[in-house]
Amino acid sequence: MYNLILIFVFLLLGIVLQKVKRFPSDIYKVINNIVIYFCLPALALYYIPKIKLDTHLLYPIGVTWISFTTAILFFSFLRARFKWSKKLTGCLILTAGFGNTSFLGFPIIQALYGEEGLKMAILVDQPGTFVVLSTLGVIVATLYSTGNPNGFYIAKKIILFPPFIAFLLACFMNVFHFDFHHYIQFGLLKVGSLMTPLAMLSVGLQLHFDKKSQHWKFLRLGLAYKLLFTPALIYLLYVVILDQHSKMIQVSVMEAAMAPMISASIIASSYGLKPKLCSMMIGFGIPISFVTLIFWYFVMQ
Repeated sequence: MYNLILIFVFLLLGIVLQKVKRFPSDIYKVINNIVIYFCLPALALYYIPKIKLDTHLLYPIGVTWISFTTAILFFSFLRARFKWSKKLTGCLILTAGFGNTSFLGFPIIQALYGEEGLKMAILVDQPGTFVVLSTLGVIVATLYSTGNPNGFYIAKKIILFPPFIAFLLACFMNVFHFDFHHYIQFGLLKVGSLMTPLAMLSVGLQLHFDKKSQHWKFLRLGLAYKLLFTPALIYLLYVVILDQHSKMIQVSVMEAAMAPMISASIIASSYGLKPKLCSMMIGFGIPISFVTLIFWYFVMQ
């Protein structure tokens, strides 16, 4: 509940600060860098060494791999069909392809399914969402923000991406059953906890409710994909086709139904992929998702 309150408070604060004339209009860029270079790596180093993986946990881990890969195919097809720009396509892939599986997902899943559900939600987020964002997400952001980068350029972007470096280190620690001293863990958790307020402040600073915006139809399409099509896809695969009905599957579908991911929006924005649409996907997606999540919760009962 605390994270949910933070989301709306700092989103509103960012919108209010837009009206302050002396407040730097491009301060959101600094905030984005803090989130990417400090908060995301801290979360990886805190959570990943503690995860115990097993083959039967591939269902929650696979949620984001499936949804993001499908988003690439879906929006790439629409780009070819309707002659969209690269930046618009990249924006929709990143913002509609990733769900807010941690800062919205964790408190909601914990409230609905308890501590057992929270453990499963961490599997959706860390080896799932976080890994896809740090690899495929960076590749998409790079490809759609520039002309024709070569393989070396893309590999350099991934390898030097701070959250990815932290992820590799965290995986190494997991394999060798090593974790930081509890004082360091406490510090990492505190730095990571800044993610929600800073990210929502950044979104609020960039959010504009322009009735004449050309992004409205793309906003509706992106949110329809994220909030309706993505959980429907996971439900079809896991429940209908594979005939799975455990609590793990319920958590997987609910995590697939979460609003667009704040971190993915910030990365897309930092790469110049339609920043205004990125902010709209977050600003409108979060409140609308509370309605659609109720629908999916009753579907899974």
